[in-house]
Amino acid sequence: MRTLGVASVLAGTPVIVLAFLAAFQWAEFWPCLGGMMLCTLAAGAFALVWGRDLDLLMEQVRRVTSDDPRPESANTIGEAESAVMMSPLGREIERLSRRLASRAAVQEQHRRADTLILERLPDPILVLARDHAVRRANASARSALGDDLPAVLRHPGIRNAIDRAMATAIAQTAEIALRAPVPRDLYATVVPMNPPLADGGEVLLVLSDRTRERVVERMRADFVANVSHELRTPLASLIGFVETLQGPAADDPPAQKRFLGIMAEQGARMNRLIDDLLSLSRIELTEHQTPLEPLDLAGLIQRMVAGFEPRLAERKVKLALHIEPELPPVTGDADQMAQVLQNLLDNGLKYGRDGGVLRLDVTVAQPGKRWPSRRGIVVAVTDQGAGIAREHIPRLTERFYRVDKGRSRAVGGTGLGLAIVKHIVNRHRGQLLIESEVGQGTTINVWLPVTQA
Repeated sequence: MRTLGVASVLAGTPVIVLAFLAAFQWAEFWPCLGGMMLCTLAAGAFALVWGRDLDLLMEQVRRVTSDDPRPESANTIGEAESAVMMSPLGREIERLSRRLASRAAVQEQHRRADTLILERLPDPILVLARDHAVRRANASARSALGDDLPAVLRHPGIRNAIDRAMATAIAQTAEIALRAPVPRDLYATVVPMNPPLADGGEVLLVLSDRTRERVVERMRADFVANVSHELRTPLASLIGFVETLQGPAADDPPAQKRFLGIMAEQGARMNRLIDDLLSLSRIELTEHQTPLEPLDLAGLIQRMVAGFEPRLAERKVKLALHIEPELPPVTGDADQMAQVLQNLLDNGLKYGRDGGVLRLDVTVAQPGKRWPSRRGIVVAVTDQGAGIAREHIPRLTERFYRVDKGRSRAVGGTGLGLAIVKHIVNRHRGQLLIESEVGQGTTINVWLPVTQA
């Protein structure tokens, strides 16, 4: 239709003039008829060529103005077909297409480089829009914050710093302390971006984790205080026995043998105490960093149980092990989870009764009031010991807290086992639940979250 219209416009005037001349016999009929036919044919040919060129140029323009101009398609026009009447304009559009495609490729390369740099930076970095919505988050932010990201952005200190940065166009800083799910100290730097990014990002939020430095400071003071307090009694005993062996018992072999045995026990107790304190300090140092390695929990439990067989036989305790088949995968630190199982089984043996039953159950948790709504696995260790009074249960995970100090020291306890378990479970974003009744025994439950797909 478009070609017919153009041909009609071009041939219309000459054909009408020739027809008028022939009608009034001012010119010969046959020459006029031949002229009208030539004009019509020439106009039609011109219209066809013009329409083809126009279609080619329109296709070129569409490709140039497309959202994703590709360099490989920039030279399509001109190689297969080329404009005849509008070839100079076609060549200019073709050059423009190549230039835009090259510029788009460079911009895409720069964008990928920016994204790669952002991903590789060690500190958590977020790009936020004006409504505080997250436009980008690098790998460190996703790994370090994870599900805690909304809580961080809702913190009043962070929100105020972001609002000040947007209002003043000046970088702002803030120090915040998070208490859940584990204590964490963060130093935030908010940098406004003017002009905003193409995706609407207006603020760059850089979060530096200062938890390790704060923990080291507290750890030094706590370690000195704990060691000076807990080592005083065994150290005084050792000094007293040494003085006795140097004096009144210098020529008393039976007394020397008895005192040396007691000194060996006190030395072993000091060694266990220092090992547990160092272990607890190392765990607290990394408590804010969630483990990322996959963990074969069933295999780990089987290996730990095998290592306890000699002690079980010595106490004539039967281990009732139940592991639910096809457990969902969990993420965790294998060494630390082995320490949790070691401490739980060790407590069950120490405080359970000889000849009794020690149960170890590993099951899929049922979401509800007792456990979180997300999927998880529960490891439960149950003994048949004397049990623990209700008022003591909330304090069992405190350092050096003992329900029966005399019995705890007699069985070699340091008072740090459940404190270590609590901090490891916190690092794994799990939960620790202790249940006990006097005369009925004690059950210690550890809930661990299932790995998210």
